[in-house]
Amino acid sequence: MTAPLLLCDTPGLLYRGFFALPDSIKGADDRPVNALVGSVNMTLWCIEKYQPRAVVMCFGQESADYRVEAYPDYHAARPEMPDDLAWQWERAPALYEALGWTVLGHESLEADDLMGSFAALEAEAGGKAMILTADRDMFQCASESVTILLQRARQQGPDEVGPEQVKEIYGIDPSQVPDFIALRGDPSDGLPGAKGIGAKTAADILQRKGDLEHAILGAIREKPSVRRALVEQAAELRMFRDIATLRTVALERPEDRATDWAGGSAAAEKLGMNRLAKRLAEAA
Repeated sequence: MTAPLLLCDTPGLLYRGFFALPDSIKGADDRPVNALVGSVNMTLWCIEKYQPRAVVMCFGQESADYRVEAYPDYHAARPEMPDDLAWQWERAPALYEALGWTVLGHESLEADDLMGSFAALEAEAGGKAMILTADRDMFQCASESVTILLQRARQQGPDEVGPEQVKEIYGIDPSQVPDFIALRGDPSDGLPGAKGIGAKTAADILQRKGDLEHAILGAIREKPSVRRALVEQAAELRMFRDIATLRTVALERPEDRATDWAGGSAAAEKLGMNRLAKRLAEAA
């Protein structure tokens, strides 16, 4: 069996660890290290289960430049990063690198774009990729070669989501996900979608029409409220679809790289994360 490439939504992991774990988890400087502990533990869970050939921790902009330029309200409602999280964020790359994981960011795109690009590159090379994220926008990457590891609240590990699961959850194929987001909207990204069109109607339209463009062209055959939204918001919906579509980044395929348990243990101990350091030392 081919060992997969594990691609991690690092901003999502850090935020999730910060808000899911108590800030009483403190390190050497008496600062909270909950985000660091949470992000490493979740990645280790996947490493132990899936035995990846390498791990890539993807960073990026909070909001890609082109997305904000197209729609200024994109991510606008997201609050400022808390100071205790920012402190951990600065120290995260060195910790991940000590663990033998590749750390990569992008100056104008988001972590999602990097993960999607790496996954496509791995599939083209005949390999398999797994994307660890809580963001359902990444469903557009699901294929026979790419599995989404969808993080869920209050459960230990993520759900495995492939093309069949995307169909079960949304009623559409992975390739239709950007069209679906355009129609239904995405509150977490600040995209309102089409007026009066929810998830069920969006899926129904795409099942019948195939994509947003054909839905707009055939709007005359829809019921009045749907027809009005498709016609009056046509330009806006095309923009939402473009925002929801991942950008391709020119990358090199990562080399095989095992987790450095001893190096990670030393880095964790230096940060005062003694329980994590002990766990990593035992694994080494």
